[in-house]
Parts: sequence; structure tokens; C-alpha cells
Amino acid sequence: MREIHVNQITETIKQLCMDANYYLSEDIKNRFNEYKEKETSKLGKEILDILIENSKIAENEKMPMCQDTGMAVVFLEIGQDVHITGGNLEDAINEGVRQGYTEGYLRKSVVRDPLDRINTKDNTPAIIHYQIVPGDKIKITVAPKGFGSENMSKLKMLKPADGVEGVKRFVLETVKEAGPNPCPPIIVGVGIGGTFEKSAYLAKKALLRKIDKRNENPFYAKLEEELLDEINKLGIGPQGFGGLTTCLGVNIEVFATHIAGLPVAVNINCHATRHKEAII
Repeated sequence: MREIHVNQITETIKQLCMDANYYLSEDIKNRFNEYKEKETSKLGKEILDILIENSKIAENEKMPMCQDTGMAVVFLEIGQDVHITGGNLEDAINEGVRQGYTEGYLRKSVVRDPLDRINTKDNTPAIIHYQIVPGDKIKITVAPKGFGSENMSKLKMLKPADGVEGVKRFVLETVKEAGPNPCPPIIVGVGIGGTFEKSAYLAKKALLRKIDKRNENPFYAKLEEELLDEINKLGIGPQGFGGLTTCLGVNIEVFATHIAGLPVAVNINCHATRHKEAII
């Protein structure tokens, strides 16, 4: 049994909150450069150049890529041979978020109640997802989620008879209706299967996968490519001003489901799709 003190978890999450907001991941940088060469819209190219320059300034100056520094979504894969010591795990996670958003000068966007709208002033509480896995380590991923894109996300309980065409139609309708609101070019996470809440979790988790890494199942890998192609034919373009670059990547995650159901969730993210991970 390996012991990990909560202070180590707090410190790790604090740093991940800042790094996720400052540094664009390499797979997205590469996709930006690839799509800039393909983009036929003059304005679209200019916007892509601005977004690339923005990411460089954020990295060099250690400042947020976007004023909406998101609600902190934390994924933990906890080894079953780990014993957490020194305090409560959830308190430690929220303390890391509190410190990261305060010391990193990140905007505090969380309200304590969805109706009274009083700001908690430290961006807590975080949304936390736990998974118990083999081993004696903890993998922590912090994914700040801005609500310009989160508000454009949708979930639908399709009928099994709707099949793959129904899934494709729902994804395309969701992106088309979102238009410029999620600050395209976007990245689209799709969760298929499970139950109502499981499909939403799958869609969120899909956004953590690198956009240059396809689903391991060839059927879904092909569907990811088809959806990416169809989305980019919508003509929404960078920041909604038209062009070929509406979407940088589509990631699909699936799970077993009931014979009577076909849940599908679409979680849209902006071009930054911020997330950083560490293993302790």
C-alpha cells in the first residue's frame, strides 16, 4: 500500500489549473497549422493566425488564453493500492483549485447556487469524476471548461432504430445550431450508450483524448472522420465568419446500453480544449 499525502494532490491540482489555462496542447497546435494551409477564406486564415499568436502570448507571458478560465473539471484515476493520508481528498482537490485560480490570476466563474448566483470568489467547488484503477498511483487531469461552449452542448435519447444515421444527424444539428457561439474552430466530444448521465460523462471524457488519436474501434474511428468532414462542410468557419475550419477534431467514446435505448451526448469545446494531466 502506497501512501500519498493530500498536500501533494493539492499542489498538483494547483499547478495543473494554471498550466491548462496557459498552454495549448501540441496536438491542437499541429492541427491549427495543418488547417491554416487548407483554409480558403482570407478572413478565416487571419483569424487562425490570431488564435495561434494568442496561444504563443499566453504561453510566453503565462497568462490565460481566454478570459473565461472555466469551471474546473477534475478527473482522477486512483490506484486501488493507494492510501490517501492527511485529510479529505475532495477538500484537497478544491483547495488546489482555489490556490491555482487565485495565484494564477484566473477568473473566478463559479456561483454557489444556480439560482441565487452568488460568486464563490475562488472558482470552487470543482466538478470531480473518480475512477478506481489497478496500481499505486493517481492520475489527475484538470480540464477547465468555459461555458460559451458548454452551453451549446446537448443530450438526446434516440431510439435504437435511429441507428448511426440518427447519431450523425443529431451531432450535425447540434453543431449547426451552435454556430459561432462556442468560438470555433471547435472540438466535439460525443458519448454514445450507457444511460442518460453516462453518455454525458463519455462525451466530456472524449474531449481529453488527443485529437490526432482515433478511437481504437475502426468503426468509430471512421465515424469520427466522417463527422469531422461533414462538420467542416457546414461553412461556419473560424469564429463563425465562414470558411473550411469549423472543427479541429471529433472524438467518440462508447459504452454498453439497454436494448430499448440509444443515448447520445454532444459536448462541444472551443479550440483551446484545455486540459493538463499529471501522475503522482
